[in-house]
Amino acid sequence: MSKIDLAKYNLRTDLIIEDSKLIHDEKQIDDLIITTSEKDGHYITLSFDDITDHDNREIVLKHLTEIIKDILILSNISEDDSVLIIGLGNDLSTPDSLGVKAAKNVMVTGHLFEIGKVSDGIRKVYTFTPGVMANTGIETAKIITSIIKEIKPDFVIAIDALASRNIERINKTIQITDTGIHPGSGIGNNRVEISKKTLGIPVIAIGVPTVVMSSTIVYDTLNYLIKHISYLKDNENISKLTYFRTNYKDKLKEKDLSVQEKENLLGIFGSLNDQEKQSLIDEVLNNTELNMIVTPTEIDFLIDKLSKVIAKSLDNALHRQIN
Repeated sequence: MSKIDLAKYNLRTDLIIEDSKLIHDEKQIDDLIITTSEKDGHYITLSFDDITDHDNREIVLKHLTEIIKDILILSNISEDDSVLIIGLGNDLSTPDSLGVKAAKNVMVTGHLFEIGKVSDGIRKVYTFTPGVMANTGIETAKIITSIIKEIKPDFVIAIDALASRNIERINKTIQITDTGIHPGSGIGNNRVEISKKTLGIPVIAIGVPTVVMSSTIVYDTLNYLIKHISYLKDNENISKLTYFRTNYKDKLKEKDLSVQEKENLLGIFGSLNDQEKQSLIDEVLNNTELNMIVTPTEIDFLIDKLSKVIAKSLDNALHRQIN
């Protein structure tokens, strides 16, 4: 069997926690997982199970507010520094509308400073949604640079939808970083980066993975199939009604077949390691032009909840007066 050249195939992701070469510090609080990572800057990733439930949403809001405050401190942002919040993406495409909708829900105060009606503890906040290059014909970074020259904010916060290579993270992960952002990188549509290097001022990026490639769904399905068969093998004498009833996905996490069992089940494909499996599936679907970008059916409802949580967290973190 010839060796698969992994370098040819980009397993697309925008999430730092999916970089297995890095060391990630993980802790669990209030049924959430907070992961810190470093790669040319600081990354804090908040993982949760459900954003649609009100109580869960309030917990996410609480911790996201504190994470944003932490990133502001790490970026040496003072309490009175002004900010331009950029809502990246396309509001005509629901899974790509997160940034636009979040920016529209943020409390805007920049104009109030012009007329002097601002209380202590309120920061000067501007927002802007530049649209996408396909609609404007202008590189997003150029539009943002022009606005920065005019209003002169002290730092930028960019909000965008991301891509993941794990279906379990879709709409259940928020990544915050002080390294900036490369719009469209997760789906292979690289634009000029938005960062301190390109803008000259600190850039904090907030993103949520809202899409995966269909190759990721195929890989994850096969992986669950292997774990499912392993569980059946180890529990063949237990009633199906018993072991399927509750938390079945959690029961599968520690299950696996041996290499020989995988090969017996899936042939040569079963003998490949995880990265080789992912790359091979990616290769097949890319070459057949079937590697589609996929999002959940309830994406409009999820985007609405996520955008409001991000906006409220920003309001709480940016203004001392808001409790």
